Amino acid sequence: MKKVAIVGAGPGGLAAAILLARSGVDVTVVEKRSHVGGRTSTIHRDGFKFDTGPTFFLYPRVLREIFASAGFDLEAEIPMERLDPQYRLVYGAGGELLATPDVERMAAEIRKLSPHDAEGFYRFMNENRVKLEKFVPFLEAPFESWRDLVHPDMLRLLPLLRPWRSLDSELSSYFHDERIRLGFSFQSKYLGMSPFSCPSLFSILSFLEYEHGVFHPIGGCGSVSEAMARVARSLGVRILLNEPVEGLIFEGRKAVGVRTSERTLAADSVVINADFADAMRTMVPDKLRRKWTDKKIQKKRFSCSTFMMYLGIEGMYEDLSHHTIYLAKNYREGLRDIEENHRLSADPSFYVQNACVTDPTLAPNGMSTLYVLLPVTHDTGSVDWAAEQPRFRALAIEQMKKIGIHDVERRIRTEKILTPTDWTDDYGLYRGATFSMSHSLRQMLHLRPHNRFEDLDSVYLVGGGTHPGSGLPVIFESARITARLLLEDLDIEPQFNTEPVAIGTPPPDSVYETVS
Repeated sequence: MKKVAIVGAGPGGLAAAILLARSGVDVTVVEKRSHVGGRTSTIHRDGFKFDTGPTFFLYPRVLREIFASAGFDLEAEIPMERLDPQYRLVYGAGGELLATPDVERMAAEIRKLSPHDAEGFYRFMNENRVKLEKFVPFLEAPFESWRDLVHPDMLRLLPLLRPWRSLDSELSSYFHDERIRLGFSFQSKYLGMSPFSCPSLFSILSFLEYEHGVFHPIGGCGSVSEAMARVARSLGVRILLNEPVEGLIFEGRKAVGVRTSERTLAADSVVINADFADAMRTMVPDKLRRKWTDKKIQKKRFSCSTFMMYLGIEGMYEDLSHHTIYLAKNYREGLRDIEENHRLSADPSFYVQNACVTDPTLAPNGMSTLYVLLPVTHDTGSVDWAAEQPRFRALAIEQMKKIGIHDVERRIRTEKILTPTDWTDDYGLYRGATFSMSHSLRQMLHLRPHNRFEDLDSVYLVGGGTHPGSGLPVIFESARITARLLLEDLDIEPQFNTEPVAIGTPPPDSVYETVS
């Protein structure tokens, strides 16, 4: 059997492990932490459970197909509840929007804020349905050179994709009220980008939420990673925990294994699921890299970071939605502080997950969890987090009052904070950029690190740092692309579906329990 070593047990690494093992490859996953999942894992603290990173689970079709290829049923392995409403948007400029996947109710919600924009919602849904269907085959294909970009089918898509427009500019053709546009563009933060610079293609992100649903996996998104590890192990995958990879082993430019603190693992191919920039700098000698040298990586644009608060509290905020997003009145100025000025805002936007209104398994009886995220600048040296953390924490507590969370300080029973410095030191994220390199036009498709890594032989990449990009559904797709390329190079027939994922009518509501 051919042997593959996978560096990192994040969602991309686990998905690749399942697909490769299903195709008859001997797979070993090496993970530096004590548990699987990377940022898609669970923080256990004093009887409370928190998602470390992602809390929105979107578009389960890709993972459903990966599980099915291994003989498992996604919904049986990971019970999920579809949320309705999906989230509540609170505007610092005034007004609220209760986002629902019910098209008629959503149009009515929009009409409350901006009567003329309700019709634009119908057009938005219809046109983005076509956009997604047309573009999905390209998201599922590797982009290894500029020639892939000028493929005739891709060129025919340009009038539909309009890459010269920003996301906000694209949405202005549907919605006149800036508050509505922000409600359909804050998802660009999943990519660590501003809607005023994010390419218009990514209007499909909010479309996916309304068309295919926002889900809560019982136990949190970390339970998804744990289920993937169970499936992988059932296929014979070995997962080594608490074992940091110190470097890749090379013969010339060809990777022939990995070296950990405990052992040396020989491999025919190596898949890297660690943060791309950090992995290159710490695991691969600079002299072996031609395109992605340390110097060139430093010049790339990186996403924002996040200031995180994980709070276990007494009681529950029963009137607070499962997901709530506060969009500050000075939203544009806040984005400039993050992306250009690299300083902390006085009135930051933020997000709160109040998951126990849906899932009481996350906290002891009579208690609940709050997950609080504030987008901030990645680490440029401009913010001294050791000094700023207490002040910014106090500001976050004060900001939470704007969405109805009062008196939280005295109710806190456990607390954990992560700053950009912690993302760098504890999770190995270059500059603390929680969404890796930004998804600008100059860092997308063939200009992003390739799934079949172009600088080295027998090295493959998977995860948010490579094509197609960030976000769990897209990361799962990167695993399928990478697995196909690796198996092709080893002359092994893939034992999983290599056809594009069907785009069309969402699964019937009976598949999931909808939580109102």
